[in-house]
Amino acid sequence: MAAPLDLDQLQSFCAIADCGSFTEAARRVNKTQSAVSMQIKRLEERLGQSLLAREGRSVTLTVHGEALYARSRKMLRTNAEILDHFSDGILAGSIRFGVPDDYAVRLLPVILSSFQRTHPKIAVDVSCMASEHLLEGMRAGRYDLIVFTQGTEQNYGELFRTEKMHWVASHGGRALQTDPIAIACGPHFCIWRKDAQDALDRSGKDYRIAYTSSNATAISSAVLSDLAVGFLPESALQPGMRMVDDLEGLPRLADAQIAMMRGSHAYGGIYDALASHIVESMGNLDAAALDTEAAE
Repeated sequence: MAAPLDLDQLQSFCAIADCGSFTEAARRVNKTQSAVSMQIKRLEERLGQSLLAREGRSVTLTVHGEALYARSRKMLRTNAEILDHFSDGILAGSIRFGVPDDYAVRLLPVILSSFQRTHPKIAVDVSCMASEHLLEGMRAGRYDLIVFTQGTEQNYGELFRTEKMHWVASHGGRALQTDPIAIACGPHFCIWRKDAQDALDRSGKDYRIAYTSSNATAISSAVLSDLAVGFLPESALQPGMRMVDDLEGLPRLADAQIAMMRGSHAYGGIYDALASHIVESMGNLDAAALDTEAAE
């Protein structure tokens, strides 16, 4: 019977895959770079396959590395779950959490306030910014856990929620009647913007990008001030906005896909506590519930 794989080696392997660097991975797993290099050499010898491709300073996964990565993550998660099962310690510590600011106004207070009530010894340090910047930060090791928007160029992470996207306008406003219609949206790399523009182009609707910002509050302000029409998933809608249906000449938008990504170390304990709370809370909340809970 073959001996089991070394979890410590798998942890270092996943850290390299996450950040693309032996030097950064060594820092994350608290080892020297030479020790990490030796771990990977032994792991490759054990499996009889090359797992990492080195091109200058960058490191990428080979085909065999890709196959190992997903399975290694599962093993690390299972190991953390076993340790948690037999631990009677109180959950305490800090988590570096990133979330798109689209959800910061309505969703974040509801989720984090209830989490702090049930886990008072866990400190959550929150950063709100665009999904692309959160993904860059995760790769650089600045976060333990992020929620982000998946898209055609971001097909990774743990998808846990799909929401309908809505065109939104100010109640009683006239932005919908402008010709060409004025649009408020995120920067060029925003997947929601790309989808909306593609849908508008296919429909033949004349439009102009009137307001661009990576700050969701600024975009919402443009909509609420009746300066433009915008688009948001249901959990990011704000009081004063009205959903615009397709009878008003705007095309159907693709659903928003919301995913979670963890650092390779962020399994079990405080990390699972926050991750489970986010998934459960977002699964239970609809737009109406958000209004009620935020007011409590």
